[in-house]
Amino acid sequence: MKQYEQTFPSTLPRTSSCNSSNKLIIPSNYLNSTNSSYTNSFIHRKNRGTIKVNFNFLKSLIKIISFHTMLPACMFINFPTHFTQNSCRKVTGTLFGHRRGHVSFAIQDHSTSSEPSLLIEFAISTSTLVKDMSSGLVRIALECEKMPRGSRQLRLLQEPKWAMYCNGRKCGHALARACTDSDRHVLRTVRNVSVGAGVIPVVGDGRKRGESEGELMYMRANFERVIGNCDSEAFYMMNLDGNGGPELSIFLIRT
Repeated sequence: MKQYEQTFPSTLPRTSSCNSSNKLIIPSNYLNSTNSSYTNSFIHRKNRGTIKVNFNFLKSLIKIISFHTMLPACMFINFPTHFTQNSCRKVTGTLFGHRRGHVSFAIQDHSTSSEPSLLIEFAISTSTLVKDMSSGLVRIALECEKMPRGSRQLRLLQEPKWAMYCNGRKCGHALARACTDSDRHVLRTVRNVSVGAGVIPVVGDGRKRGESEGELMYMRANFERVIGNCDSEAFYMMNLDGNGGPELSIFLIRT
């Protein structure tokens, strides 16, 4: 027995590699000598890891279904109608008038529409508007007052009279008017023009116009119509190059 202990001492010297290792060394006969408790514990931990991975996958799937499928329906239910897609759309706008006469602004839902949905005669001349636009950005604000309480409120685009401000400067009143034969002639002439400006021939419509008003000028472009609520709308002229802000913005406000 002593000879066996001398041949195989109870403690063996550790090398440097053993000192730096943190791994657990399991004898080959350890699993056979135990009652498979280690095996059961290992399998149980492995199953727990699998369950954790599956739970994370289900959590991600629920997020995808909730935000990408349910969000549009929730937005439609909870938010007011003026935030829907119909509140922001593209329309065709035409500014036209005699050089020294008042400039008119016509909005058409489509460039080929026979009648404009909005026709307003501004309080400034065409030459003044052209000069302001050549020098920088132009902001036109049209304001009207609400009807007394209990009265029938008109639609915003049906208001007949507006106080007009151009770049913060009050310049009189703008008037909504009916479309005349001369207006229809202008819109028919430029119906194939998506974006452009120039001079066009005119026809008489019964209104007194002298030669002193000069030639008839027009400018046509696409506008982005934005509806804030029943008392506010805006028309932003869209630039083709997409650089910078709109050169012309027109705001309609009922206070």
